[in-house]
Formats: sequence, C-alpha cells, structure tokens
Amino acid sequence: MTAPPRPPADRHRSRKVSNGRPTRPALGESRGRESEPCPGLAARLAATAILSDIVARYHPLEECFSGTAILSRLGGLEPRDIALARSIVTVALRRLGTIRAALAELLEKGLPRQAAHLEWTLIAASAQILFLDVPDHAAVDLAVRMTRLEAKGAPFASLVNGVLRNLIRARERILRESDPLDHDTPAWLAERWRKTYGEAGAHAIASAHREEPTLDLTVLSDPLIWAERLGADVLPTGSLRLRTHMPVTGLAGFAEGRWFVQDAAAALPARLLRAGPGIKVADFCAAPGGKAAQLAASGAEVTAIDRSAERLKKLAANFARLNLRASIAVADIVDFKTAPFDAILVDAPCLATGTIRRHPDIAWIKKPRDIVALTALQTRLLDKAVELVKPGGMIVYCTCSLEPEENEMQIAALLRRNPGVMRVPIESGEVGDLPEVLNENGELRTLPSHLPAAEPRLSGLDGFFAARLLRRG
Repeated sequence: MTAPPRPPADRHRSRKVSNGRPTRPALGESRGRESEPCPGLAARLAATAILSDIVARYHPLEECFSGTAILSRLGGLEPRDIALARSIVTVALRRLGTIRAALAELLEKGLPRQAAHLEWTLIAASAQILFLDVPDHAAVDLAVRMTRLEAKGAPFASLVNGVLRNLIRARERILRESDPLDHDTPAWLAERWRKTYGEAGAHAIASAHREEPTLDLTVLSDPLIWAERLGADVLPTGSLRLRTHMPVTGLAGFAEGRWFVQDAAAALPARLLRAGPGIKVADFCAAPGGKAAQLAASGAEVTAIDRSAERLKKLAANFARLNLRASIAVADIVDFKTAPFDAILVDAPCLATGTIRRHPDIAWIKKPRDIVALTALQTRLLDKAVELVKPGGMIVYCTCSLEPEENEMQIAALLRRNPGVMRVPIESGEVGDLPEVLNENGELRTLPSHLPAAEPRLSGLDGFFAARLLRRG
C-alpha cells in the first residue's frame, strides 16, 4: 500500500558502502538472540523469499499468494502478516528499478559474490524505507536479524546495516531523482512504449503504474443504487469504482451475487458484441469468467471455453454466486469442433502489459521473446473464430496488452489475409463517450493514464485493446 508523504529525510550526504565494510560504524545493529520470536520478522522473511520467486524464477505474484500454492511461503502466518508481506512485495515490484539503482549507488562494487542472495533482503527493506509507512529502525533491525539467520549471511550483517542507514540519509534525493519510465520500467518496455505512444505517452503510462489502484465492479443491475450502498463512484463507462479499502467479500451484495470485480476497461469488450436473449455466443479463453458473466447477464446463451480445467472451476464458482448459467467446455480452442455461433468473443492470451498497474510482477516476469509465441497463438484463435462464427456474425477480439503486435497489427493482418472479414468501428457512445479511448480505425485502446482523477488511486484504466469484426454474409 502506498504510504502517505513522510517527513523529509535528514540531509546528511549519503555515504557509499563497498563490498567489504560500511564506511561508518554499524550503529543500532540488533544485539539480541536471533532465535527469539520477533514481531514482523516472519512477514519480512516471506516477502523476501517471494520477491526472489517472482523476479528470479518468474513465478506470478498471484500464484505466490494463492492459498493453494504448492510451495507456499506463507505457512503459519497470520492474516495481518500476509497482508504486510504482500504490501512489501507489491511496492518493491512497483518501484524495483528505483530501489536497485539506489542500492547500486550505495554498493560501489556490488554485493560480494558469496552474499548475492542478500539482494532480496536489501530490496525488501529498501521498499519499506522508501515507500511504506514502516519505522526506519524496524526495517533496518529486522533486515539485520534476517541476515544473521543464515550462516552464509551472518558475516554481512554490518554491510546490510550500513547500506540501509545510508539509504535513509539519501532517501529525499533518491525519491526526487527517480523517474517512472527510466527507472521503474524495464528498458525493453520503455523503448517499445516510446516508439508506440511517444515520449509523453510512454511517460504517462509509466507514471500511472506507480499508483496502486482501487477496485472496479460490474453490477448486474441498478448501478446507481449499488454505488450509493457501496460508497462507490459511477464511471462514464458504467462501472463502479470503490473508494473503500474493505475486503470485497465483506461488502454488501457480494454473497448475493449482485456484482463482481472487473476493471472498467475489461468490462467494455463484451458489450461491443451487442449480445442479447437467444444469441449463441462463445467466449474463447473464458476463465475466470468476467466477460462471460456479462454475456450471460445479457440473456445470451454462453459457451465458455478454456483449456484449463482448474481455471474453469473458478468460472463455475463465480457463475454459481452470480446465479448465471453457461455451458462450460474444457478444450483447446484451436481443435474445438462445434456448430457455428452467432457471435464470438476472443479474449486472447497476451503479454498483459496493460495490467502492470494491478499486477506489477508482469513488468519483470515477461520477456520480449514471449511476444512471438503469443502472436502466433492469437492468429490461430482469430482464424478459428472466423471459422466458427456464422456468416453475418460478430467477433470481438481483445487483449489486455499495450503491444501493437498483439493488437492493431494482429487485426490488420487478419483483414489482409481474409477478405471475408470486415472491421465494424466502435462508436464513442458505446464506451462512455470517451473518444480518447478509440483509435483512428474505431478500435478500443485504453491506457493506464486515461480517466484521470484528483486522487491517483481513483484514476486510470487497465490498458485494453478491442476490435469488432463482422464475417461477411
């Protein structure tokens, strides 16, 4: 959770630390026995291990905090400790570039080879010092205790202490000089976004990623009534944006299935199909089911298809809570055989760079090489949709990616190779009278920097693309 503004750090010059000893005495180091229980230590140990799992081993953040994770780091932790661990991990990922640059400055020669594992301890502690409402002494003391817990780390406890104390002194300057695009965005993504959206556009996207957003809801009926009951804002697109920090399961209407969590941008593609009672619609790659739920709520006869049986179990559970019905098929869509549909939603697997604000791990676990495999799959899914939709039927293709190869270029390629398909432009009135979210071809293109608000967490949208297509009769 983003901390409120902290008082200015003291203005002493930051002293660098070499890979041998800190340049000042290791004041305030923990002197007690490390085996004694220490409040907050377990949460920070978990956060450090999870950061390593995500950045070094490419494990998704949500998977790491799943209660069903096979190798959970959260065993035995109290809910408040899990919440603290998640806050540390999330802000560390959101500001990883800033943290690493600061540590590189303070460690002139980097970490000693035999102590490279301490990077995660330092990153977790730095996240607390720079960005969370955690007392400095607690962040430093617990990092030192963590270092001493392992024999190979113990000799470097003074190093950790010195680095973090010098970080505290340099905090004000570090935060002032940190740039969202140059520091907190992987270089390959920053280069891509500059090319696609221009310098100002890329910078606005990266700036939005620094802010942790609130949650949006899609309500099945009576949005104004539910906005009042939940203390939410009604967005121009029709979604509700929560102001509360309460867990959603405790909010009015959740147990009764009156609404579900869905980013306002993610709620737009399903509406573009113009589905209604009696329309037979397929949702490709349907799990966990938000868009399928919208289609079912419209009265359409929905077939939800996904290759993951486990993810479809979540879809089925969501539909049960919402009192909605759908036919569910576990299948590889490319090989799926069935009678033609009136309309098809292709919710394609993608790089998901449009969701970095909500899922900051995406920036660090995805790689440029992933685009090649994803675009090939997207092409197959689009061709399959054309095959399975009736003549005169509608297709909506969407991704939560910011990358043009997965979106605008994908649609342009389809139209070139298949003259039997035409684009049906989206109109501003279909997307909340927000012309800025439509491109020159009448395709949806939302950005994290869209829909600004005075309070940063109440602004922004996931980065979504959608194109509406018609198979000629």
